[in-house]
Amino acid sequence: MRESTSRRPGPPVLQWGCSYVTDTARSTKLNCPRTLGTEAFSPHPLKPTPGMKSLLNPGDKTELLARLQSVSSTSKGCWGKMSAHQMVCHLADAFRLYMGLTAVRPVSVPYPRVLLKWTALWAPIPWPRGFKTAPELDQEAGGTRPAMFDEDFRALHSLIDRFTRQPKDFRCPKSHPHFGKMTTTDWMRLAYLHTDHHLRQFGA
Repeated sequence: MRESTSRRPGPPVLQWGCSYVTDTARSTKLNCPRTLGTEAFSPHPLKPTPGMKSLLNPGDKTELLARLQSVSSTSKGCWGKMSAHQMVCHLADAFRLYMGLTAVRPVSVPYPRVLLKWTALWAPIPWPRGFKTAPELDQEAGGTRPAMFDEDFRALHSLIDRFTRQPKDFRCPKSHPHFGKMTTTDWMRLAYLHTDHHLRQFGA
């Protein structure tokens, strides 16, 4: 990972150094919201950031669920070692993290957390392939082990539905193990990007 200078105001962009097919939303002009405020648990309805895909947008949820339907237990990954079944369990564990249902300890990172978060969520650059996840979300460490594919698939679908349901019956955690302080807007953006990343990994 290397840091490059930029004339654009804000934190410098990290060049992750990998190839990736970006979607339209991540290729648009950068539109970074103020994510360090106090709206994390606001009772008022949140609105998606224009030009940025997020699970605040029902259409973006519909898109992800349609792509998820194309994944089967025999789907092969375009990169990485995880199986399609492990990927489904990994995504489910991630949604449990987003809703505070799974406790995940902070992970040591080489850059300031606010910079990593800004780059991962709002900079129009690709995510790295093979980025090491937290042990609690790793299916070969402390994450949920695959059992029956159909049951694990339904569990993921149910978690996505619960995460996007209004009004919410949970409170998002105050921080992420890599990114630190998070708002609800951050979590909804991350949920889209993380799911999208792994669906692309399996050609969906």
